[in-house]
Parts: sequence; structure tokens; C-alpha cells
Amino acid sequence: MKLNAELSPRETEIAELLAWGASKKETADRLFISPRTVENTTRNIYAKIGIQKATELCVWWFCNKCGVPVGLDPLKRAFIATVLLLAFLPYELRPDTDNFTQRTTARTTRTIRAQRRKGREEELLTPFNITA
Repeated sequence: MKLNAELSPRETEIAELLAWGASKKETADRLFISPRTVENTTRNIYAKIGIQKATELCVWWFCNKCGVPVGLDPLKRAFIATVLLLAFLPYELRPDTDNFTQRTTARTTRTIRAQRRKGREEELLTPFNITA
């Protein structure tokens, strides 16, 4: 991938629309040109940049226009992975965040409610038993 490839103004317009997810037909409609012209221009853009897929065009566009670095060296990747692991590991190891504990609490609540209802039914039946 050639990060410093120079595109014409029309190629830049088409590359931007395609990078943001527009189809070739949508791009043609928006720019008031033929879909065949968009296909030819896209082929030229791919050749200039040295890519073959639309996803690669998105990567190229955002790396050039938004300043996103193309790749990180392995040392930086390992450092970032370690920092993220250290940030999330304590949360994952806490016993009070276990999903099983949350489910048990919900079941206990349902059981108590069912017992309360049962108790109310017995209270309603008791006066009938006394008077009969």
C-alpha cells in the first residue's frame, strides 16, 4: 500500500465516498456521473494506491486523512495489550461480578414473592374455616 499516492480531485471525491461506505451506484448518483465511470476511476485509484479491495481503500483513506497510524510495532502492541489486561483483569476476578450470583438473587426474590402469595391465600381461607 502506497500511503503517499497522489490522487486527482475527482479520484479523491470518489475515494472518499467509497471509504465512507457508499456503493459505486450511490457514488455515481451523488456525483452525477455514470456508474461505469466510477468503476474505471476506482480501478485507477486501486492501481495508484496498490490495493485490491474496498476495505483496503477505507484503511488507506483513514490513515491518510485522519492521521491513523498504519501499523504498530510489536513492542507497542504488547505494551497496549498488557495495559488493557491489567485494567480489566481485576474487574473480571472480583467475586461479586459473577453472573451466577446475580441469577441466584433473582431466584430468591421470586421464591419469596411466591411464598407471600401463598400466605395471603391461607389468610383469606382461615375466616371461612372458623365460621363453618
